[in-house]
Amino acid sequence: MSFTEPAPTPLALLLLGHGADPDSERGVECPGDLPPANDPDLVARAAAAKAALGDRLYILGHHYQRDEVIQFADTTGDSFKLSQQAAAHTEAEFIVFCGVHFMAESADILTAEHQQVILPDLAAGCSMADMAAIHQVEAAWDAITAAGLAESTIPITYMNSAADIKSFTGRNNGSICTSSNAKRSLEWAFERGERVLFLPDQHLGRNTAVRDLGMSPDDCVVWDPHRPILTADELRAAKMILWRGHCSVHGRFTPESVDDVRERVPGVQVLVHPECRHEVVEKAELVGSTEFIIKTIADAPAGSAWAVGTELNLVRRLALRHPDKTVVFLDRDVCFCSTMNRIDLPHLVWTLENLVDGRVVNRITVDDDTAHWARVALDRMLALPGVGAKD
Repeated sequence: MSFTEPAPTPLALLLLGHGADPDSERGVECPGDLPPANDPDLVARAAAAKAALGDRLYILGHHYQRDEVIQFADTTGDSFKLSQQAAAHTEAEFIVFCGVHFMAESADILTAEHQQVILPDLAAGCSMADMAAIHQVEAAWDAITAAGLAESTIPITYMNSAADIKSFTGRNNGSICTSSNAKRSLEWAFERGERVLFLPDQHLGRNTAVRDLGMSPDDCVVWDPHRPILTADELRAAKMILWRGHCSVHGRFTPESVDDVRERVPGVQVLVHPECRHEVVEKAELVGSTEFIIKTIADAPAGSAWAVGTELNLVRRLALRHPDKTVVFLDRDVCFCSTMNRIDLPHLVWTLENLVDGRVVNRITVDDDTAHWARVALDRMLALPGVGAKD
């Protein structure tokens, strides 16, 4: 794709911010914006299939999904909130999760036996979750055990992880966390051990340890599964053993992105997700989960300006929802989450029409043993005082 500088489009104007002058500033555009569906009848077909299935169907839409899919969601939110919503709607036989693979796994773990969880496109994965394979995590744990540190090391696994990694965490006396409750989860872990193995996002682990718990960056070491060269002494000295994983969208924001947007947008406040790099988080005015970002923009005064460091679909939606404020994307070049955007209207229609015809496609299932230990880890999180279900 050629990254040219086109004339201002509705998307470019949107990301530039309401009230900005497109001729004096270059907005944050996404060259090659998503084309319309080839079949103009897809919206009507989706609506008809959803109506035919009635209460047997419950559609979950993650905040990062494209609008053409979100319009058919029965509820929107972040991954764990959506899984809980699915479990609460026991009348629904079919749970269609418009998100990514690990989210559908969590929904299968939490929902009842009669409920079937479906992912419209099996290629919709998560690059961060894929950075921690179970054999790699077990090899790291073997190294921690060989160093005599397993009993004093508590694994904490971010919700954005595969079911087998959550299960590993449950088996080894650890807990799950979301970006909203990472601080409380780490406090719980340090009440039980001397150090934490934090999986799979190094940035969330580092930011929480340094910003929220007052640690030094030097208290953190990074375990690279492709170059596992940390010594027993280095592991022993660390308080946080951070897995070398990151979000492909949030990890691309840079300190230069923050400096650039402050030059372009007078009075802008920078609001970022804690999956961003530590250097970016340190430069931002506010840091918080997706739900925190949404609430912050909603509660902000009219006329305020915000540069948001998270996935583009959500930033676009926030800008449209709050035309009385200037809402811009933090970076000039980062666009959509490519894996999340694999769930599109054609895949959703294909899924729903198959259900109408009595065929269940792309069902996501987690085996009983894996689900049991993953649920143990999830329940430990939910038992923490003051912990909510938000990401």
